[in-house]
Amino acid sequence: MYQEFGISNEVEELAVNAEQEIQNEFNKIDKMCEKNSLKVLKAFQDNKLSEIHFGTTTGYGYSDIGREVIEKIYSQIFKAEDSLVRNQFISGTHALTVTLFALLRPGDTLLSISGEPYDTLHEVIGIKENPSSLKSFGINYSQIDLVDNDFDYEKIKNVLKENKIKVIEIQRSKGYSTRKTINIQKLEKVIKAIREIDQKVIIMVDNCYCEFVTEKEPIEVGADIAVGSLIKNLGAGIASNGAYVVGKADLINLVAERLTAPGEGKEVGPSLGANKEFLKGLFFAPSVVASSLKTAVLASKILENLGYKTEPRYDEERADIVQTIEFGEPDALIKYCQGIQMGSPVDSNSVAEPWDMPGYADKIIMAAGAFTQGSSIELSCDGPIRPPYVAFQQGGLTYQYGKLGVLKAIDNILKNK
Repeated sequence: MYQEFGISNEVEELAVNAEQEIQNEFNKIDKMCEKNSLKVLKAFQDNKLSEIHFGTTTGYGYSDIGREVIEKIYSQIFKAEDSLVRNQFISGTHALTVTLFALLRPGDTLLSISGEPYDTLHEVIGIKENPSSLKSFGINYSQIDLVDNDFDYEKIKNVLKENKIKVIEIQRSKGYSTRKTINIQKLEKVIKAIREIDQKVIIMVDNCYCEFVTEKEPIEVGADIAVGSLIKNLGAGIASNGAYVVGKADLINLVAERLTAPGEGKEVGPSLGANKEFLKGLFFAPSVVASSLKTAVLASKILENLGYKTEPRYDEERADIVQTIEFGEPDALIKYCQGIQMGSPVDSNSVAEPWDMPGYADKIIMAAGAFTQGSSIELSCDGPIRPPYVAFQQGGLTYQYGKLGVLKAIDNILKNK
């Protein structure tokens, strides 16, 4: 079977040996999947989800009962006062942008305490000049880098004591850096430390890639607002677009009025047939996230055995679905991504090549043979062509398909050594 797919006996044997050693990790993932499945099912039942909620609205989208119940379900799952779950959001970056512009005013200061944000936010903030950035509207920006994969608590406290900060931004996932993802325990600890100094500062969490990986979410540990994409974890490969924002009701109202219009807020926004996709995606999300994690664990184990540096290691605690592999040279990074493309259901005959992608400083290679463009919960792998040449792998709608993609990628490296 594997030979028909172009995977060598050597790589098949690597997979067999690895799977024998990672069953304990798979058991942990299955237990977490069950907990989060219970959370989702209870929210569906408590909010009396019915077939009537699968309907659609057009135009202004007034009185969309499906959209309204979806937002009640999200609020319950995240233990938030309110939520905004809309297909009008183009991406996670768009949802983050709308949220930042909603919460900040000219003269305010945005402070990132998890270092430099993801590349696509640089022009949003004004780290890279753009006439439409927050900076161009007179909004200040400052950042505090992580120290040894943890927050710089002393510096955070000093900055809060000496400056008036309006919004603190925390990006949990690593972006295109080699740091560790911020787990929920570290997030809870830093939020407590912040509240000892400032009770009013708004704490905003970029939760992309992290949903349903663990039992708790950011609002449960004290965050005011959290943002994520529906073409990542919570869409389960079923939602075609969209994003969510959850948190305090007054803040969600500000975000809604920035997405639509002041005075209209959450009352408008046609669902355009997305309600059923959003609900079905959320229903499958715990299982799909589990498959994605198992795919990452397998990749980590085999590549560790082959001598590559991986993060997290196969048996380490995970806080998101992202698996990094440090290749040390560009050719192996490119061959691995090309192998992921070969193992994809869509565009498997295409060859991924590095290119100048909008919003990024370096050339990017991006492999994603996905049913939904840009869907990171479907098996994908990408990375900037810069030292130390790290691949950022995520996704896997099922473990079986994820495994095949990973083995194809590993085979492609070994054949081209």
